[in-house]
Amino acid sequence: MGFAVTDRWSIKSAPAMDAEQFQLWQALLEERTGMTLAPERKQFLESSLNIRMRELGLDDYDTYYQQLVTGATESRAMEWSTLVDRLTVQETSFFRHPGSFALVEDYLGQFAAERGNGATLNAWSVGCSTGEEAYSLAMLISERFRAHGKALFYGITGTDISLPTLAKARRGLFPRRRVEQIDPALRERYFKDADTHTMQVADGLRERVCFAHLNVLNLDQAPMDDMDLIFCQNMLIYFRRWRKRQIVNQLAGRLAPGGLLVLGPGEITDWHDPRLERVHFADTLAFRRRQ
Repeated sequence: MGFAVTDRWSIKSAPAMDAEQFQLWQALLEERTGMTLAPERKQFLESSLNIRMRELGLDDYDTYYQQLVTGATESRAMEWSTLVDRLTVQETSFFRHPGSFALVEDYLGQFAAERGNGATLNAWSVGCSTGEEAYSLAMLISERFRAHGKALFYGITGTDISLPTLAKARRGLFPRRRVEQIDPALRERYFKDADTHTMQVADGLRERVCFAHLNVLNLDQAPMDDMDLIFCQNMLIYFRRWRKRQIVNQLAGRLAPGGLLVLGPGEITDWHDPRLERVHFADTLAFRRRQ
């Protein structure tokens, strides 16, 4: 059975979700994405599911759940992608955590000083959402390499579980009010007007960034390797402690010697990997792979 969007909006109030139903949806979300949904977020889940159920003309959680679990493979996959987009938090901004970007800027200076002409830096934005983080890294790298005066190159890969979100990232279109928070010099160099309310990332910068679908539960299948910079912030908070360690262990293994792993401050504690050493930089949580 496929999923048909309908314009039949129910005038009935949203159905209440009982404890057993909530546990089923919690388990499904964690099984497929690794993300945990705390009990206090039950209302958020109910609201998100109800909006989508109304669009589909469905009246109860159990019917929707069964269609997601046992429906036709192709329609089930497409609907799951749509729902994940509704359930994953996509709050982000350019240069969101200044301390981490200051650390990256410092690292880029070292990278440029140590490498000769023609060297390439490979960076990975994990859980990139709508692309602000990846494009922020691209602007920072472009500026730092340009100031250093060498013929240095770079490429950035942004990955996320949400296909609709990745589509937005690829377009590189952002509300003008969001872009106007960026330093005017960067805005002038790396953005162009799209319309009255929207600006677009300049073609030259967009060409340096590619976006790909990736569920972090499948990191072992990701092609990224020998990365000079891995930036993973505001994602680990959604996972259980043991899974956080599992994810970070795999990211550590994808670093090139000397590569930098930048995490969100406080997102993981008491973690150690003998391949890495802690980078001490104000208001950051970062590690560097030993040479």
